[in-house]
Amino acid sequence: MALLERVSTLVRANINDLVDKAEDPEKMIKQVILDMQNQLLQVKTQVAISIADQHVLERKWKENEENEQQWLRRAELAVDKKDDALARAAVERAMSYKSMTESFHQQVEDQKAQVENLKTALLKLQQKLAEAQSKSDMLIAQHRRSRALGKATDAGRAIGDNSNAAAFDRMKNKVQHTESAAQAKSELLADNVDDRFAAMEKEGEVDRLLAEIKSKRR
Repeated sequence: MALLERVSTLVRANINDLVDKAEDPEKMIKQVILDMQNQLLQVKTQVAISIADQHVLERKWKENEENEQQWLRRAELAVDKKDDALARAAVERAMSYKSMTESFHQQVEDQKAQVENLKTALLKLQQKLAEAQSKSDMLIAQHRRSRALGKATDAGRAIGDNSNAAAFDRMKNKVQHTESAAQAKSELLADNVDDRFAAMEKEGEVDRLLAEIKSKRR
């Protein structure tokens, strides 16, 4: 039965593996649960139909069994009346009902087996669905943690990469060079100011000495 094959596939499914392999674990787990719920509904419906069919077959079995016994009693009555032809006809009719009784009895047994298989599948699927529902939040959270850990590991690996370290060293040296250049410019500017003040002071001294000499020469 295709229905039982689909149920068997769902029951055998490893939910953890499905989540691990899924690109979107949350979507996957929700889809698995939805599939199980749909199959569960179908199995419940099929169980109800199969039980109803079993009752019909049992009723047919009992009816044919009763008809067989009835025609056997008629055959006995015909024998008592010394009517062998009628007795033979009654026995033949009883034999026909006996054949039908055996056929329906076998169908009842087969139907019972099918009902039991469906009930077993229903129980297993209910257990699997309960497991999936109880583990869904945990599996999704676990996958999120795993994904976050993977990103952290990748980030750590990127930080520890030699090329990145070399680039960091080059940037550090560039910053240090820029700072040194700025400091040198500042020092040069300071020296220039000192020289200008020194020149002014020298010029003033020259003017003073020259004026002093001129006053003495008058």
